[in-house]
Amino acid sequence: MNRIKLIALLLLFAQFSIAQTAPPADLVSIEQNFKKLDVLGSVLYVAAHPDDENTRLLAYLAQEKHCRTGYLSITRGDGGQNLLGNEQGELLGLIRTQELLAARRVDGAEQFFTRANDFGFSKGPGETLKLWDKEKVLGDVVWVIRKFRPDVIICRFPTTGEGGHGHHTSSAILAQEAFTAAADPSRYPEQLKYVQPWQVKRLLWNTFSFGSVNTTAPDQFKIDVGVYNPILGKGYGELAAESRSNHKTQGFGSARQRGESYEFFKTILGDAPKTDLFDGINTTWIRVKGGDAIENEIKIIRKNFDIDKPGLSESALLQLRSRIEKITDIYWREQKLKELDNLIAACIGLWFESYTTEPAYALGDSILIHSQVLDRYGDQIKLQSLTVENITKDFSGGQVMPANQLQTFNTSAIAAKITQPYWLETEHTQGSYNIPDQLSVGNPENPDLPRVSFEFTIEGKPIHYERRLVYKYTDPVRGEVYQPLEITPPVTANIENKNYIFNSQKPQNVVIKLKSFTKASGSISIKPMPGWKVSPEKIDFSGKNKGDEWTVFFSTTPTDNEPKTTNLEAVVDVNGKSFSLGIQRIKYEHVPNITLFPPAKAKLIDLDLKIAGKKIGYIPGAGDFVQDALKQAGYEVHQLTENEVLNGDLSGYDAIVTGVRAYNVNTSLAYQQPKLLEYVKNGGNLVIQYNNNNGLVAKQIGPYPFRVASQRVTDEDAKITILDKENPVLNYPNKITQDDFNGWIQERGLYFVADVDPQYKTILQMNDPGEAPNNGALIVGNYGTGRFIYTSLAFFRQLPAGVPGAYRLFVNLLSKPKNTLSN
Repeated sequence: MNRIKLIALLLLFAQFSIAQTAPPADLVSIEQNFKKLDVLGSVLYVAAHPDDENTRLLAYLAQEKHCRTGYLSITRGDGGQNLLGNEQGELLGLIRTQELLAARRVDGAEQFFTRANDFGFSKGPGETLKLWDKEKVLGDVVWVIRKFRPDVIICRFPTTGEGGHGHHTSSAILAQEAFTAAADPSRYPEQLKYVQPWQVKRLLWNTFSFGSVNTTAPDQFKIDVGVYNPILGKGYGELAAESRSNHKTQGFGSARQRGESYEFFKTILGDAPKTDLFDGINTTWIRVKGGDAIENEIKIIRKNFDIDKPGLSESALLQLRSRIEKITDIYWREQKLKELDNLIAACIGLWFESYTTEPAYALGDSILIHSQVLDRYGDQIKLQSLTVENITKDFSGGQVMPANQLQTFNTSAIAAKITQPYWLETEHTQGSYNIPDQLSVGNPENPDLPRVSFEFTIEGKPIHYERRLVYKYTDPVRGEVYQPLEITPPVTANIENKNYIFNSQKPQNVVIKLKSFTKASGSISIKPMPGWKVSPEKIDFSGKNKGDEWTVFFSTTPTDNEPKTTNLEAVVDVNGKSFSLGIQRIKYEHVPNITLFPPAKAKLIDLDLKIAGKKIGYIPGAGDFVQDALKQAGYEVHQLTENEVLNGDLSGYDAIVTGVRAYNVNTSLAYQQPKLLEYVKNGGNLVIQYNNNNGLVAKQIGPYPFRVASQRVTDEDAKITILDKENPVLNYPNKITQDDFNGWIQERGLYFVADVDPQYKTILQMNDPGEAPNNGALIVGNYGTGRFIYTSLAFFRQLPAGVPGAYRLFVNLLSKPKNTLSN
């Protein structure tokens, strides 16, 4: 294969689309896959979040060492930030899952998860493991180890806290405990119906040098992972940058690094490596009984491989397959047969896929499926059958695939299950998702998504393949596009607002948008709720067709004056069945379309809320739902443009608010800042929500100095001490008490301020257990005849979650008493 390097150069600019349905079949991939076929070793990398993984090391292990390489991310990154949009929580977790899968397509590793939910920053493993429900998450790690069977496990972080985040430390603790538990049949014995105990050879910590923390040492085992791969035409620093740059929501676009680069390792459990990660582990075919003959056969096939006529290796590869089928090691037999079957298809020019021409089908409806097969080189391939959802189309005696002529076969199947992400099928706690099906654990996506099985005979040898069923269409700009297929409820119900705020017994209309995905007749109603009157009781519909959308209104009124929060649930009875699901689509160019079906629920919040002022100007930041929350509270909210701030009259706004991290992502605020402070000086009320201490676009945000610090209070129930009880922000128009800090979620606040100028008043004091009190969550200062407020409280989480006290306090921040100075 001496010409492969030249061919690689021609392929440097070819990109593997995220939506391709077949594995890559170019000569570079064939060469890499031949090398991988000859290696029987595996490594599992373990860390806490998407973007924690060492992409350079993963790429080196998968593409240079050619071992089976996996990354186990304990969480899906649900609690991270989002630089691209306003998705938070589980929605962000869905996006980051796809970003990880895109990264793995670049570096060649596989991706796994546990049920743990990234609930936000945690200062220590005690809180983390309690919220995650340690024993269940540990069971998930054990399951992945028993199923993946790594020879070596590598942790990104240590158990001793240098990782700086409770999740990081916890990931190392779980990996260390799972190292022993996975080999113990008395631990998680219910798993043994599907997998066997597995003893990992060694557990290593991939030490690091991050900023001021350097945990590497000259006496540690090290590997140069900056080597150049002439087949790929890239070094692993370059490949790593391409992989890591897929973490776009986190702003992790990376520059390609070239040349020597060492990774260091400290042995935690097992014997220490001296010359190689796999010291003491046989990663050749000699590892399995009868493997020596297989190893020799692979060498002969590679030596005789003709890059101009790869199909000439067909017979030898099929003979090799027969030999691998006979080995007794089930794990390596299944793994290598899967690799070999894809290699056979690539070498003989066999391409096939299955797709639909409609993006969505309702549960129970018939799906029209188009399956296409192309035998590019010859006529030795027969299609025996196509199977989807237990419906098989047989071709009696097999249908010969003519050379280089695309064959299309139309079949149908019933849409059997809604394509809800499996970890979102039921309600979950703050710390973990509920996954009742053991076989789903660890998977990045639903393992039961619709697939089509292809049964071929090649030179009389039966070979089974599967392809995921997708939606395919042609876009006038992007060309041929593949997207995930949606299986939906017959009718979805999207409630217009997540929260409905009531501060009187005046009724409000709950607006619900319905969409039909099939022919439908039925009704929609609201489940009865004590303390509330809903009219009408139900609304009928009939004769709806696929694609129809319509809106209904339910008048909702509290029947008493008691403050309360009630969950409203809409129920659609359609074609004899009941559903209570909406539909939400997330679309970004860098990941496949994401569709989920959130519960058709909203919160009715009846609270004692007084509002002063009406008109709010909002300068968006990195994305949040605060604007929507303010509108629901009764404000007129206008999103200010740069031109309006610089050249417009701001005096008509009762308050101006900047979104979260606006001073990190909105570079024009450096120029808008003088105008905003002029607005304050002339009597305005400016409220700045939290910003990251790194990458601020303005040296001084307020009229007087303070410093944004990397300090936070992660305990959402942390005690609040009120420092300035008479300050208007705690009294007008709502009297704020300790009760208003009950029921907060995830955290109190983040990136508190420090070194605060005495011309500001510090209003609140709080701290996490074992830490000193911190008064940097809320500062208020007069400037001219106006008021400047900086708050690090996590209103961006509390308001969308419908926390009553957060609404009352935020309204006060917006409400400057006339002719009254706050200090």
